[in-house]
Amino acid sequence: MSGKPQVCIVGGGMITQVQILPSIYQLQRLGVVGEIGVCALNSAPLNALAQDETLRKAFAGHSFTAYPSLDTDPEQNFPDLFRQVIAKMPKDSIVVVAVPDPVHYQVIQAALACGQHVCCVKPLVLTYSQAVEIERIAYEKGLVVGVEYHKRLDDRALMARQLYREGKFGEFRIGHAEMNEPYYYRHSNFQNWFTVENSDMFTYVGCHYVDQVHFITGLLPKAVSVYGIEDTYPNGNTGYLWTDARVVWANDACLNVTNVMGYPDDGPGGNFQGIRMYCHGDNRSGMLVHNDQNRGIEHCYVAKGSEPGDTYYCEPSPDYFKYVNLGGEGLTPVGYGYRSIELIVKNICTCIDVSADADGRQALTRRRKLIKQFDEEGIMATPANSSYNELVIEAGRLSILNGGREVEITGGENAGVTFRKY
Repeated sequence: MSGKPQVCIVGGGMITQVQILPSIYQLQRLGVVGEIGVCALNSAPLNALAQDETLRKAFAGHSFTAYPSLDTDPEQNFPDLFRQVIAKMPKDSIVVVAVPDPVHYQVIQAALACGQHVCCVKPLVLTYSQAVEIERIAYEKGLVVGVEYHKRLDDRALMARQLYREGKFGEFRIGHAEMNEPYYYRHSNFQNWFTVENSDMFTYVGCHYVDQVHFITGLLPKAVSVYGIEDTYPNGNTGYLWTDARVVWANDACLNVTNVMGYPDDGPGGNFQGIRMYCHGDNRSGMLVHNDQNRGIEHCYVAKGSEPGDTYYCEPSPDYFKYVNLGGEGLTPVGYGYRSIELIVKNICTCIDVSADADGRQALTRRRKLIKQFDEEGIMATPANSSYNELVIEAGRLSILNGGREVEITGGENAGVTFRKY
């Protein structure tokens, strides 16, 4: 694996287990990346990853270096260990940020300061000023920052984007989206950080479909209102676990977004998600509907699995992330969850390669040109082409903490959010 960029995944939770680590393992198998490390707050999630039977079966012979080590007391926390790990990696390594949303900024700062590229789960950060700062620092240093809005790599979204921009649907006018996560999430680490003062369901998963509308149409949001209902976790903490948002776009179109942490655990799918958009054309209307929770598969098992949310009757999605047997070694991950990680990592590798035979100034010029290309193409989310999401988050948080008051968004040099004046 010599000569390939090292990877450190910061965060050992659910998204690392079901999407990120297997994707990085597959890229290691293909010779795209080198050594892999995973850094977490303590050793408990790292042991869970190391002992995961599906990962072992799919990637026999592949492993990661654990920080802290697997034999460390799981009750002992190391909140700043990620800084040491990132600092010891060779420059031009890749840091995958998979920690709770409020911690993204700290990890990204540490990565950029050490000359590392970044792949970050959505949302990038929680404020627009931080997104702009990350954009500036990364560009100055010639480092790629990719935001892992994986639904951009769903073929449905890519098809819709192309057709919309060809004028096939007309102009978006009104629509509705839902992304509702299962009830059992309340028993996970969410209850320790996903609380009213830190986040809400619109911020956490509603951003996927806000991003989808922009990705498809190119429109920017101009106003947001979010109504949230507080609910109590098993540990007594409270969170905005039921939210309803209204996002108004630059052309006065409106998207209503419903998000909950309350989809029934006995429901047939792992969650409920989809979008419906109505558009207006020349004396006729267009419509775009993605039933993302139902991919046309119905299963009924004679025995259900032991994981939370496992059911006898199931409507599994083959599109986000699945393992398939394509022959050869182990199992192969497929789906837009893998393709999204692959795109970001390969873009980073292209950035490294494009400057390999150049001196310092010329190398930086080449890297900056490529970063601008990624920004302008708009397929991979970057701080430059997706920071409107941070404005939506700021507007949404201001709204939800004030009973759902409408908040207006101003873009450009004086970008910011403020309550709408009547």
